[in-house]
Amino acid sequence: MIEKRQFYIGGTWCDPRDGRDHPVIDPSSEESCAVISLGGQADTDAAVAAARAAFPGWMATPPAERMALVEKLYEIYKARTEEMAQAISLEMGAPIDLARQQQAPAGIGHMKAFLKAGQEFEFSRPLREDDRDTRIILEPVGVVGMITPWNWPMNQITLKVIAALVAGCTMVLKPSEESPLDAVLFAEMMDEAGFPPGVFNLVNGDGAGVGSQLSAHGDVDMISFTGSARAGRLISKTAADTLKRVSLELGGKGANLIFADADEKAVKRGVLHCMNNSGQSCNAPTRMLVQRDIYDRTVEAAAEIANGVEVGSSHEEGRHMGPVVNQVQFDKIQDLIQTGIDEGARLVAGGPGRPDGLNRGYYVRPTVFADVTNDMTIAREEIFGPVLSIMPFDTEDDGIAIANDTPYGLTNYVQTADGARANRVARALRSGMVEMNGKPRGAGAPFGGMKQSGNGREGGHWGIEDFLEVKAVSGWTDNA
Repeated sequence: MIEKRQFYIGGTWCDPRDGRDHPVIDPSSEESCAVISLGGQADTDAAVAAARAAFPGWMATPPAERMALVEKLYEIYKARTEEMAQAISLEMGAPIDLARQQQAPAGIGHMKAFLKAGQEFEFSRPLREDDRDTRIILEPVGVVGMITPWNWPMNQITLKVIAALVAGCTMVLKPSEESPLDAVLFAEMMDEAGFPPGVFNLVNGDGAGVGSQLSAHGDVDMISFTGSARAGRLISKTAADTLKRVSLELGGKGANLIFADADEKAVKRGVLHCMNNSGQSCNAPTRMLVQRDIYDRTVEAAAEIANGVEVGSSHEEGRHMGPVVNQVQFDKIQDLIQTGIDEGARLVAGGPGRPDGLNRGYYVRPTVFADVTNDMTIAREEIFGPVLSIMPFDTEDDGIAIANDTPYGLTNYVQTADGARANRVARALRSGMVEMNGKPRGAGAPFGGMKQSGNGREGGHWGIEDFLEVKAVSGWTDNA
């Protein structure tokens, strides 16, 4: 049994002041694999006080020196990537190969991108070349409370922590209590890198406890949250009393528009992307919109691909799909699959229950529904599981209208050989990101959405800017 009860506050590992034990469950076996402490108000207050005390010194540290410490962290992280992959696989159920190839390396990729963006970033610049005595200075927002999810834990932690470090903020991280082990390991790396005490603090807890305490805290200047739209609304309401800045990266219900001229791999690409990480990705293409000319054969192909997805333990090597994170998530997915059946969608792959041969662990059958309409529950709600909804469309305008008919606006996808049409559709889709023909966004591209998918941007220059305030100064003297 792994025991990680301590918090990282003010540069030291310390026992909880107001903690209680919380088991970490291995979703592959439903057995407890670790125990952590959930903090209370005294722990939150201590961490915020440490961050507040460290802020003036860290803010005044030249950006080049801040970047040098991030570079040191980057090297430490690379050396301990296998440990990180093992922790993530154990705590949230990512198959170990997925954890090694995607989950843990996400931290490396984001650090590398932020190091590049930080080297290019101008924290002080003239308003214009013809108005150099008006100076625009970008300063850190202050103490940041960071609340991160369990589904891509190190992806989200590094998107927040590294950007804030480059910007000059100090912080208190509350990772998900479902996936705390990777965050504890990350705190060990921060300590090894030698960041000044109080710049980075870690307090484990749940949303109702430490999460709400950070959101309400008068000495926290900003909350950066990734999670559900429901939790985002609660955080925004709590934070309003202190008028702190709130940056939200919330859910999604991505549409994948497949036109009749799409390449032959488009359907397979879409199904596997939906099922990746057991469907637990906010940017998953969970609504497959198919031009009617190719609808029937696309449904048949999608069902065949989903039926070929193997499911198994996160501890086994291979390209299979692992379990979902916990009992609550498993039950929610099962209920929504049954709702899809009850509302008249045509089940063509998967369905309720566990896959054959798996009677323990939070395993879900890769599921595909056809003939879905956009008013059905499975087309409206974020399922956060391996469930794909397929629906037909006729014209380009029809497809765009269906894609935009959602409260979410995170990521949409376009598959067509017609470059002009791809560009038109990308402009018309109401989402923060559009990925076309299987090409990923470049390193450092902004990640974030609109509508109920949130209001901030993470990654690259945009991610650093999220943690900065703008100061305009007149009468500036160059070279003074």
